[in-house]
Amino acid sequence: MRKLAAVFAVMASPALVAFSGAPAGATGLEIEIEGEGANGTVTIDLLEDVAPEHVEQIAALAAEGKYDGVVFHRVIEGFMAQTGDVQFGKLGGDMRRAGTGASDRPDLPAEFSDITYDRGVVGMARAQDPDSANSQFFIMFEPGPFLDGQYTVVGKVTGGMDVVDAIKRGDGPNGAVIGQPDVMKKVTVTE
Repeated sequence: MRKLAAVFAVMASPALVAFSGAPAGATGLEIEIEGEGANGTVTIDLLEDVAPEHVEQIAALAAEGKYDGVVFHRVIEGFMAQTGDVQFGKLGGDMRRAGTGASDRPDLPAEFSDITYDRGVVGMARAQDPDSANSQFFIMFEPGPFLDGQYTVVGKVTGGMDVVDAIKRGDGPNGAVIGQPDVMKKVTVTE
């Protein structure tokens, strides 16, 4: 079993993988978040022209309901909130494994761009191999230019950044959330 590393892991070179299955015309996500910290809706504009394969995968997983009930398992103050582990990150599961799983879809080749990691930017989490992104993603609380060109940018928060700011924070340098984490109750693809 592979473990997804911190979003600031070391990179290697990209490869090419093809797949299909995302809803046609998917341009965004609407995420209903509930928990001890955040309660509300976040809207995200997905950047199909920047990271078409990543956006296709995220949209397909959302359309299938795979993100519903998935927690924010890694949340670092002043940095980012990570979620999207559809394998081990479901609310009520063993949270010690959250962040180590993926989906049943193939890992994705890196789609790096010149977009900078500013506040509200959404990026794909991955292991050390830059071609290992799958289902997990993170939302930036603050700018993180050290991630530029190292992680695939997939979107930008367009509404509800106050909800993102309220997501329950984790502890320690790895940001593991102790107790009940906040959860993506429902994730909907928008056009």
